[in-house]
Amino acid sequence: MQSITQAVEAALKARDNNQAYQQLVDHVLHDEEVRRFLEQNATQLSVETIKRGYSKLYEYYRERELMRQGKATVAPGYAPRLELANGQIAVTYVPTAQLNAQREAQARYNRVQTINMPKFIRRASFDTFYMDPERTSASRQQAFIAVTEFMKNYMAQKDFVPGLYLSGSFGVGKTFLLGALANELAGRGVASTLVHFPTFAVQMKGSIANNTLDQKRDQVKEAPILMLDDIGADALSTWLRDDILGVILEYRMQEELPTFFSSNFTMAELEAHLAVDTQGNVEPLKAKRIMERIRFLAREVPMDGMNLRQG
Repeated sequence: MQSITQAVEAALKARDNNQAYQQLVDHVLHDEEVRRFLEQNATQLSVETIKRGYSKLYEYYRERELMRQGKATVAPGYAPRLELANGQIAVTYVPTAQLNAQREAQARYNRVQTINMPKFIRRASFDTFYMDPERTSASRQQAFIAVTEFMKNYMAQKDFVPGLYLSGSFGVGKTFLLGALANELAGRGVASTLVHFPTFAVQMKGSIANNTLDQKRDQVKEAPILMLDDIGADALSTWLRDDILGVILEYRMQEELPTFFSSNFTMAELEAHLAVDTQGNVEPLKAKRIMERIRFLAREVPMDGMNLRQG
């Protein structure tokens, strides 16, 4: 691709042919956007300044035309802009609307951190949350309302806003609704982390060997908004319950960080589940301690209805 410098030099060599050079100058000077720039800055431009700026005017004109034709430019994703710099005509390059949109889309994507979550989380939105009044349940509608109320209250940022504990059977949309909330918040500049807790628990065991346990736990612990998916799906060892889950919840309670949960258990059922570790030991007081933190961090919202995974 010919560079801007080469193109301008080639154009200016046309001075050897006065007629060709003058035609090029006339063509550029009669361009609507070039004329607008010259008129807007007429009080600061002399004839000599405009003559010295012919190469910059041509550069602006040429790059803009290449963009309009969809051809390669010197700065892909950037549009030329005429301006005055120290009394001389200059060309700067600014991001196009398309590039800005791409950057915002990437920033929005990056605000949603997922750990072992299904791919559909990235596509989840309030608009696509299944709300057919003839086939969905009242509890799904109430859960949707609760989630949108959380977002409204959280964005107001007045006081601590508890998250939600979505309980219900398989396939009723708990995980999808959490993903939709995360994506909606991302569009408003809010970061969140979604974690499939059973898989995360397994990874915590493996992280001891490579000394990454604290790093991985703190990444989850300190998330601005945390969503723990499928909690209670597997029995936890005493260590996972108290030193991983317990530490995460304790920190978030002290810092008043919104936390969400999804589970096939109600809160009462989860407490009974957490009381029994993988060795069969029964420790109701430790389970109650965990549940006190969960109840502080989130409000239970039941969800029932048809299994949407089965059609």
